[in-house]
Amino acid sequence: MKVLIIGFGNMGKTYANSFISSRFIKQDDIFILTRDVSKRTNDIGIPEANITTIPSEKISAFDIIILAIKPQDFKTLATSIASFLNKNQIVLSVMAGVTIPTLKSKLGCEKIVRSMPNMPSQIGKGMTVFTASNQVDRKELFIIQNLINTTGKSIYVENEKLIDAATAISGSGPAYVFYFMNSMIKAAENLGFSQSEAELLVNQTFMGSVDLQNSSSISNEQWIKKVASKGGTTEQALLVFENNKVEDAIVKAVIAANNRAVELGS
Repeated sequence: MKVLIIGFGNMGKTYANSFISSRFIKQDDIFILTRDVSKRTNDIGIPEANITTIPSEKISAFDIIILAIKPQDFKTLATSIASFLNKNQIVLSVMAGVTIPTLKSKLGCEKIVRSMPNMPSQIGKGMTVFTASNQVDRKELFIIQNLINTTGKSIYVENEKLIDAATAISGSGPAYVFYFMNSMIKAAENLGFSQSEAELLVNQTFMGSVDLQNSSSISNEQWIKKVASKGGTTEQALLVFENNKVEDAIVKAVIAANNRAVELGS
């Protein structure tokens, strides 16, 4: 199986690294089409001959083509590669907002997989939600999911609208986590901890809490009750969150991100 990765930024490099480190695809079977060769760091063993900046008829020989580019660059790319594609190839897109009908129309392909990975994919801890056109059969879908799972975990959805929702939740989600962590670090510093102490306190608290939640079937609401004793310190903090409608703000923020994902697609 030969794979062409178009775009060699963060996600392009992530896929190449993950495919090779998992031994799912050999270095010799991974090819790169990138706009700027000077930006690449080819320290993972992909042959130099497999890396190019110029689209050509060789594109028709690949089994899977991964579009790891920015959505705003898609129209130009589609114009340059559409004539080289064939209907037997599977196109896997990681572009936010670009729908399956648009991909089909601009590329002239039938077998389309649209996905939304997130940044932790870079370290094999990613979350990817994906869907596919009806022309992708079960065997092909299984192969694609195995490829995606080299970067973490995945969920397949039939409703393409959920890809925009995933963009707002898991795609943008790491930034929400970092935002909350950063706020807690600032609070810890205000209470007298040094920056390094504050970062350790918050980082370990987040990692431990997630591991604790994953270690049992107890719901988040139940964990909150276990931590928040009646009349205790945690209860006071939670009351501030409630009085300031933090939960409502988070929901509104996610909806805003979802609406923007829809806008990008149109």
